[in-house]
Amino acid sequence: MQKVNRLQPFFENLVFEREDNHMIVNFGPQHPSSHGQLRLILELDGELVTKAVPDIGYLHRGMEKMAENMIYNEFLPTTDRMDYIAPTSNNYGFSLAVEKLIGLDVPRRAKVIRMMLLELSRITSHLFWIATHALDVGAMTVFLYAFREREYAMDLFEDYCGARLTHSAIRIGGVPLDLPKDWINSLIKFINKMPAALATYEGLLDQNRIWKMRLENVGVISPEMAQSWGCSGPMLRGSGIAWDIRKEEPYELYDEVEFDVPVTNRCDCYGRYKIYMQEMRESLKILKQLIPMHKETTPEIMADAPKYISAPKEQIMTQNYSLMQHFVLITQGMRPPVGEVYVVTESPKGELGFYINSQGDPYPYRLKVRTPSFWHTSIFQDLLPGQYLADVVTIIGNANIVFGEIDR
Repeated sequence: MQKVNRLQPFFENLVFEREDNHMIVNFGPQHPSSHGQLRLILELDGELVTKAVPDIGYLHRGMEKMAENMIYNEFLPTTDRMDYIAPTSNNYGFSLAVEKLIGLDVPRRAKVIRMMLLELSRITSHLFWIATHALDVGAMTVFLYAFREREYAMDLFEDYCGARLTHSAIRIGGVPLDLPKDWINSLIKFINKMPAALATYEGLLDQNRIWKMRLENVGVISPEMAQSWGCSGPMLRGSGIAWDIRKEEPYELYDEVEFDVPVTNRCDCYGRYKIYMQEMRESLKILKQLIPMHKETTPEIMADAPKYISAPKEQIMTQNYSLMQHFVLITQGMRPPVGEVYVVTESPKGELGFYINSQGDPYPYRLKVRTPSFWHTSIFQDLLPGQYLADVVTIIGNANIVFGEIDR
């Protein structure tokens, strides 16, 4: 069978008898500024991009098909490897979708702990973003400072679950552990440190003339373009559309905490940078409100649903029925009812949605993940033409894409 080149239509429309200022370049897939295995085929007129084709598929791992061949609990650690900069948000999105599928209600203390981990994950993701984005543009100092604070946040994750990168810190039905002793005190210290750190980053960047020249009026995404390409998160709110799933479709206890949704009408890279900085402050505000809520809750951290969730360890060690049930759930997996569900959450990068189709088996009949980075990469073919080649690096970094969740 003859192999079909999927980029053939693109090349057929190009004129290879070019003038001296016309060329086609491959940006990636091995390029330090492509933030993953992204290949951009750019048609240039001098330094100006006239056409762009994003070509993905160099990191494909078939995660959705893997999920369809694993029991539900078995797949959960794999979600860490999607957006590996914010793994807890993936753990949570998948767990919440399964909980909706089986009709499970999570204890209040588990909800509080989950929100703490989610907002910490948002902060670590945003810190990683500002560090690498600044480095792309040429600001080395911000990279070092932002990674310093990120290490403090990762210390909190390590104290909780033992891991710093791929956490698997959430379970279907709740969380595996209560907060360790003195963990809250460490969190308070981190919360108190962060405002001064954020002010330091902004002091280095806000009025920096190089930073402003590289970001202002670069990568302008109109509200119409953002909506037509399915943008979400800071990419959508940076175009003047105040849409945050934590506000619009609250989950866990987000309807009980006070926080604002940063939004700007600037529509450019600089406006999106300011949104990221403000979102970290809002996450700190949420974390402050969660601390007293944790102290007021009862100690249960896992749902009581023997049909789907293993009993507590004390029962497994002392009750024969609980031990047998645990053995069946671990070896054969739970059997959700026949049905389908689509659940969305607000990950640090935007709308993260899990669609699950169940036929009553221990593994999904179909699992589909809607990841924000995929859509934010698609927009490049509309966004990059008209930009200069040097600005392509800025726009890719500003879009905050991670290829683990694109080539899933």
